[in-house]
Amino acid sequence: MEDAVGKSQVATDVLDPTRIVALFLALGLDGKPPGHYDPLPPYFHQVYFWDVHRPEDLGRDGHPHIGGDGFIPDLSLPRRMWAGGRLTFFGPLRQGLPAQKTSTIEKVQIKTGRSGPLAFVTLRHDIVEGGMLRVTEYEDLVYLPDPDPARPRPPAPAAPEVWDDAIDLTFTPTLLFRYSALTLNGHRIHYDRDYCQRVEGYPGLVVHGQLLAQFLMLRANAHGTIRHFSLRAYAPVFDFETVQLCRAGDRYWIRGEDGRLAVMGEAVFAPSSL
Repeated sequence: MEDAVGKSQVATDVLDPTRIVALFLALGLDGKPPGHYDPLPPYFHQVYFWDVHRPEDLGRDGHPHIGGDGFIPDLSLPRRMWAGGRLTFFGPLRQGLPAQKTSTIEKVQIKTGRSGPLAFVTLRHDIVEGGMLRVTEYEDLVYLPDPDPARPRPPAPAAPEVWDDAIDLTFTPTLLFRYSALTLNGHRIHYDRDYCQRVEGYPGLVVHGQLLAQFLMLRANAHGTIRHFSLRAYAPVFDFETVQLCRAGDRYWIRGEDGRLAVMGEAVFAPSSL
């Protein structure tokens, strides 16, 4: 596994405006989608740089096989979850232009948690457009064992109870399917209810961590130009819930129906936008 640290892969794409319009409409956003050569809203780069694999190269969960010739090493743990990340926006990505993303394995750690062994993988994604670095994203992934029905899941921390403003969010199976399609995320926990409940032990379809992060960043973007945004996932959100997107100052979080903290984010804005 140590040999995997520093391993990189490169993807190129043209930032097709059609995908931006599709995501803008799928999210139900108000107003007019950005047009050709307009800056992408923050985090919309998730719909580009698809990593496409043949069916026989996929694992049971719909993600590419790990280990062997795969990018991520074999961690002997079958379940994968998004755990958060950190982004720096150096300048806007613009639609209609070619761009290149270099993904590098920054760190691999094996730990023992309350539910057993865990593996943490940190990826660094550098996106270059027009010869200039536009975005650096650190993405944290966690790999877990299959759930033990005899062992209850650890409780999630409680979300902050004081906020400046909050809005309700719901996530239908249709939205989860459309977001999976637009980001080419084959993880079955987002669209295959039988797999989600029978194999991974969740009560419903799991909302993408990246989709929650997208709404947090869009909310923050309404308050200024984001330069840095950090994220940490604490608990999953399910398709049958109505959750709250809360803000207090420069902190943004998702609060579950039961008051649990699902995702916490914090923004740093460009000085001119403060």
